[in-house]
Amino acid sequence: MKVLVPVKRVIDYNVKVRVKADQSGVELANVKMAMNPFDEIAVEQALRMREAGNADEVLVVSIGPAQNQETIRTALAMGADRGIHIEAPHEIEPLAVAKLLKAVVNEENPGLVLLGKQAIDDDCNQTGQMLASMLGWAQGTFVSALEIANDKAKVTREVDGGLEHIEITMPAIVTVDLRLNEPRYASLPNIMKAKKKPLDSKTAGDLSVDIEPRLTIVKVEEPESRAAGIKVADVQELVNKLRNEAKVI
Repeated sequence: MKVLVPVKRVIDYNVKVRVKADQSGVELANVKMAMNPFDEIAVEQALRMREAGNADEVLVVSIGPAQNQETIRTALAMGADRGIHIEAPHEIEPLAVAKLLKAVVNEENPGLVLLGKQAIDDDCNQTGQMLASMLGWAQGTFVSALEIANDKAKVTREVDGGLEHIEITMPAIVTVDLRLNEPRYASLPNIMKAKKKPLDSKTAGDLSVDIEPRLTIVKVEEPESRAAGIKVADVQELVNKLRNEAKVI
């Protein structure tokens, strides 16, 4: 079985995000970028499946500018077999991403698509669900445990009320959560080997997909600074402030 893993290039989670002066977006110039952490977990899970004999190839795909090839090479250094880079000159909305991935799925015919549950830059949490709908495949989202047996996948989902255990039919779309695994570090020999692994480049035109944005960003603002806490003398003063100032009771 072939496993397809889409990966996104985002601002490194250790970097403080800053809004541009014109409030048109966030500052990306001279900012450290990295693979989306949830996507990194998806890559690790695909590699573990191959090592367990449940998959024979791990294919990584990324959509974006030329720098996205660095993100693909990171996945290849972790152990993925080959990569596909779909060139895109601007930020791609989740619907367009899902359409591009659908085209790749139709070409590559994987048995499983593993995605991060969301990207840490826009937090949309939409692509996996849209892709499943377009393909008509079963889906398991927010997955913290995954077991493949024959043509079934047993998944444990993290939901508001606790854990949900479901069984879905393959082929399927699975979006992964933080507690699924701990991604490995790429060794130096594997980093060198990754430079020779196949990496194909395509465009949205090659896949006959329209990626023109349907949404317009009006303005991006930083959240308000958190006010300093205060001490109250007694319960009566606390209740008074909650009622008259915070207006929560």
